[in-house]
Amino acid sequence: MYVVQYLTLIVVAYLLFHLVLEYRRGRIDWSSFISWVFIMAVFGVVGLFPIAISTEIKNLLGLGRGLDALFVVSIGLAYVFLFRLYVEIDRTEREITELTRKIAIELEEINERLKRMEKDV
Repeated sequence: MYVVQYLTLIVVAYLLFHLVLEYRRGRIDWSSFISWVFIMAVFGVVGLFPIAISTEIKNLLGLGRGLDALFVVSIGLAYVFLFRLYVEIDRTEREITELTRKIAIELEEINERLKRMEKDV
């Protein structure tokens, strides 16, 4: 095994340990936990068998070199994750905007009621 393979396995083990801690603390839900465990398992397998996997991907995609195939697949997956992150951020921003509007409307109603009560007194 190459040194980079050992480093990959150490990093994956650390990330899995950190992932388990975050799940136990309740900071991530079950579906996210399973998704990240799957991703870490894929990284671990690629770390153990980089040449065989890159060769298979190279043959499947018809690229010249195995490392090129890993880069192409990695960039594609990165874009998928970035898009998913963008969708989640956009949804969260919309929810914050909606909550802010509701709070502003309720606060205005409370202020109007207080002004009416002050006039009555």
